[in-house]
Amino acid sequence: MTARSAGQSWALDIALAQGGFDALHPEGKGTLEQLGHDHADFDKVFAMVRAGAMLPKAWAVVAGQAEERAAHHERLGYRRTASDLYLRAAVMYGRAQYSIFDSGDGRKAKFRERCDSCVARLAELRGNTVRRVELDFEGGKIFALLHLPAQPVSGAPAVILGPGMDMIKEDYIFAAERYYTSRGVVALSIEGPGQGETRARGLTVTLDNYERALETYAAHLAGLSEVDEDRIGMFGISMSGYWALRAAAMSGTRLRAVAAFEAVSGDFETIFERAQPSFKNNYLYMAGYADEAAFDRDLKAKMPLGDLVTGIRCPVLLGIGEFDELTPVESALETYEKIRAPKEMRVYEDEFHPLGGTAAEVFAFGAEWLTRGLDGEFDTSGRDERFFVHRDGRTTEGTADPRWWLGATPAGLAEARR
Repeated sequence: MTARSAGQSWALDIALAQGGFDALHPEGKGTLEQLGHDHADFDKVFAMVRAGAMLPKAWAVVAGQAEERAAHHERLGYRRTASDLYLRAAVMYGRAQYSIFDSGDGRKAKFRERCDSCVARLAELRGNTVRRVELDFEGGKIFALLHLPAQPVSGAPAVILGPGMDMIKEDYIFAAERYYTSRGVVALSIEGPGQGETRARGLTVTLDNYERALETYAAHLAGLSEVDEDRIGMFGISMSGYWALRAAAMSGTRLRAVAAFEAVSGDFETIFERAQPSFKNNYLYMAGYADEAAFDRDLKAKMPLGDLVTGIRCPVLLGIGEFDELTPVESALETYEKIRAPKEMRVYEDEFHPLGGTAAEVFAFGAEWLTRGLDGEFDTSGRDERFFVHRDGRTTEGTADPRWWLGATPAGLAEARR
């Protein structure tokens, strides 16, 4: 635990008690619904929570209720109803295990066990279109879920679904079916180094091993008969948006299009020193650091993307909230200016990091954009599309700059545009 986290835990408890989840992640409920959470489950959980210490219990208790109901419907032969409830239980058990930053804590392992059990039941009830993937990687193992269309496919496009640092592979089961496999696209929801089951088995994240893990996942997809090896892309949220950009800049990458929303692309002072302390706590756990000063020296100082993105060659879509609390919008625009590949930028007015107010649109649009990108539609040299998406339904084309800037440009961004 960081010193700041230890000293400010009382403030997070007050925020939870007074404002619930929305006080920590404005409109984040909309995003969690895209990750398979039912709004009724969500409300039931946060009705039980008045302090951070209560979160694991609340998630686990409501998960158990959904799991019990799922088993009831399964016994009676209502397969789809049961599988939907198993999904709700799985993602809540996932939230419960995430709330404990200690791999040796038996409760974390038990919540993971229940999550895995629910996914196994769900997979069988859905005809094994959801399949567990376990791959060797640099002396350890990395884990994912393969999502296949209900009807057999051959040579289909494939998309890696990258979780944010506080997400797990199970969080994409709902979105994979709704936005990808239902349209004939193969999807692979992953846990990279430092995340979920991959971290529980001992593999931590380093400065650059996540992008190598992405290439390992892409190679696995390329070897499947269902997949066209020349049409593999990635949809990334938050930190996986960052990792996707790093992977896309690698020489010889298999990624042919990247959609990155909420990508952390600033100086990492904002996310690790000014945002909620839980972000840095989690990343220390993911990286296997107990010494905060060593973490700052070894990782934080070296993590900013800088000019790395100039090496990207595939089409890129970036999307971010105007008031993202982890990456200032001007920093995101600076990163965008450095990209030389075909690119598109969307800034969402008055949205915060979760993009909760536009989550359904973001997930649908990101999937459709990737499909078109993998078909080569955006390979045009010099492509540069910019949009500012207003809360009232309008979209300003040709610029992603907030209108209230009145045509002025922040100093750092102005320098990047010269």
